[in-house]
Amino acid sequence: QVQFVESGGGLVQPGGSLRLSCAASGFTFSSFVMTWYRQAPGKERELVATITGGPAPSTNYADSVKGRFTISRDNLKKTLDLQMNSLIPEDTAVYYCNAGRNQPFFDSWGQGTQVTVSS
Repeated sequence: QVQFVESGGGLVQPGGSLRLSCAASGFTFSSFVMTWYRQAPGKERELVATITGGPAPSTNYADSVKGRFTISRDNLKKTLDLQMNSLIPEDTAVYYCNAGRNQPFFDSWGQGTQVTVSS
């Protein structure tokens, strides 16, 4: 079955960096657009970044993270990464990965990884 396992979150000061990783299984990873989402307390889930499949993937970012976050993937390892730089308190959320471009393709979700940006 489809599974996502997110990792790499933690507590970081404003201006700091974190690198998140998502291990995916149960589907043909390389064929899917992959997406990072986040959900802050009391807020709806937000799309953060997407990356297409294939040999020359293209990326897209939410305006709120553009220029600070970088999404990447390793199709052999079936992993999806998110490099987050210049973190701000508004980035505090639980971060999840899933397949799909504008909405989650799979109903299955991982446990997410908590990112807290605070001094």
